[in-house]
Amino acid sequence: MTTTAAFGSWKSPVSGALLTSSGITFGEPQFSDGTLYWLESRPDEGGRVAIVRCGLPGTPTDVVPKPFNVRTRVHEYGGGAYLVHGSTVFFSDFKDQQLHRQEPDGTPKPITPAPPKPAALRYADGRVTPDGKTIISVRERHEEGREAINEIVAFPADGSAPPRIILEGYDFYSFPRVRSDGRKLAWTCWRHPQMPWDGTELWVGDLSPDGSVSNPARIAGSSTESIFQPEWAPNGSLYFISDRTGWWNLYVEKTGEVVSVFDINAEIGVPQWLFGYKRYAFLSKDRVACVVNENGLEHIVVVDTRSGSRSRLSLPHSTFGSIASDGDERLFFVGASASKASEVVALDLPRNSLVALKHSLEINLDDGYVSIPEPIEFPTQHNQSAFALFYAPKNSDHVAPAGERPPLIVISHGGPTSATTPAFRLAIQYWTSRGFGVVDVNYGGSTGYGRAYRERLNGNWGIVDVEDCIHAARYLEKRGDVDGKRMAIRGGSAGGYTTLCALVFHNVFAAGASYYGVADLETLAVDTHKFESRYEEGLVGPYPQAADLYKERSPVRFADRLSCPVILLQGLEDKVVPPSQAEVMIDALREKHLPFAYVAFPTEGHGFREAANIQRAIEAELYFYSRIFGFVPADKITVIPIENL
Repeated sequence: MTTTAAFGSWKSPVSGALLTSSGITFGEPQFSDGTLYWLESRPDEGGRVAIVRCGLPGTPTDVVPKPFNVRTRVHEYGGGAYLVHGSTVFFSDFKDQQLHRQEPDGTPKPITPAPPKPAALRYADGRVTPDGKTIISVRERHEEGREAINEIVAFPADGSAPPRIILEGYDFYSFPRVRSDGRKLAWTCWRHPQMPWDGTELWVGDLSPDGSVSNPARIAGSSTESIFQPEWAPNGSLYFISDRTGWWNLYVEKTGEVVSVFDINAEIGVPQWLFGYKRYAFLSKDRVACVVNENGLEHIVVVDTRSGSRSRLSLPHSTFGSIASDGDERLFFVGASASKASEVVALDLPRNSLVALKHSLEINLDDGYVSIPEPIEFPTQHNQSAFALFYAPKNSDHVAPAGERPPLIVISHGGPTSATTPAFRLAIQYWTSRGFGVVDVNYGGSTGYGRAYRERLNGNWGIVDVEDCIHAARYLEKRGDVDGKRMAIRGGSAGGYTTLCALVFHNVFAAGASYYGVADLETLAVDTHKFESRYEEGLVGPYPQAADLYKERSPVRFADRLSCPVILLQGLEDKVVPPSQAEVMIDALREKHLPFAYVAFPTEGHGFREAANIQRAIEAELYFYSRIFGFVPADKITVIPIENL
């Protein structure tokens, strides 16, 4: 039997507690010495990141004991926080940012010196030389009174001597990769104001036994060509991804010449927000497996590098993270689909055998509560089109009253140089199973659609992204899918900025939710971390020359134009978008007596990791919408104050 109830008030099995108790995320699979390793971020352990290993066959077990938390703060976003050599694991601990060494049956021991002040020395994306004696790693050094210094260092793997700088001079470094004979080192680097997806350079140098580098030579890349994931093939050739054709495709350097390996109007690379990405892996017999993104949907293709033949694998996944291999016939990856939550997978190619080693979601949610996304392409400004995923309300226990259309939540993803995917997410099913429609927008500037689409946002941040979100909502309203008078927009970080711009500069949405969103572009330009400190030059314009434009695009300066309620959620330890961004918005809202709610999280940074806080945030947002859209939630949730409502 079904119950008739207003959209938004449906009783759902997807509770706030379920979001966090089953909220494990996986990342960075690595294969070494017959064992697969990966990372797990666990909200129910306060957001702690653990290293897990699993023999094949075998049972997953933790490598690093509590309270160690495997995270690095290089670039603040981190990634590449661990590496494996044989059965020895090296990792960066979040608390002290030192690199630690862990033997299979030992306890972790720091092998880098304690910094002069907390987190002043940070390590990421390291590799061990083939003889196991030396680690080569990106290091970020923080000194009083100056911008952070990024460099590549070498140091003994047993910690017997401090790190020594072997490469410096560029603003940023990534992907230090050692050839299998230990005689060559490849790396990427770039300068301000480029971001790594704008322009990077690929270099190679001779590597000495003591870790020093000589005879450096640039292989590829420029300020207008993005290089991603250089890797040495088993035969000693250097492979890498470049977007020189407008798409991130695979190339190889052979005797001084760059040769295409896999050319396709699709993306193999991804924006380098984190270290540790790996989107292709070498197999036996001159084959390489690549993750390919075609218009937002991903698949794996195996390329024969001699014949050029390509074989697309038939898999039940449409979204993949990093990929790894045993160098022979097995692939390992984190995969998900629209109906399948992410899982760590081992694939035996000759046997076509697929084994899920661990699931992120341990319960089976009935299909009657699962909304499958509809990919939509909709018209937007300048006679162009943009892309999104639409999730209709879905709950087999409920129907809405005749003639009622559901409220809509528009999601603007962060980055903004990033993208949403169709991977199953309980955080979306939380809304659809309660009677909301959700549209997840890949606005102009998103990745997965080529460089030209990505560059639509250049100089147009706060305009193109906002217009595309509005057009997505209007498209669904016109189609009859949603109630045009009950549309909300939400987003985090850059998505929070899009949200605030949409609410301040347009009169389309009836409510909004900004998670650690940017409110004042000028403040962000002078008060953020090094990695993104020139990001706005491409998105808006050079600062301070374009100061007037920064003011014109800052929602906080026009808060009096806000015509609907907004909820702001902010981590007080955020170093990327500081709490001051939310505070200046609150001051403006109070001064204008405009309705708003503010929920602060003292122990959170940029992105919420702790289970209790994740649950509190989404339930606060649900309560907020219930007041604005006029329904009574089925959940027993905490009331939050909404000022000036």
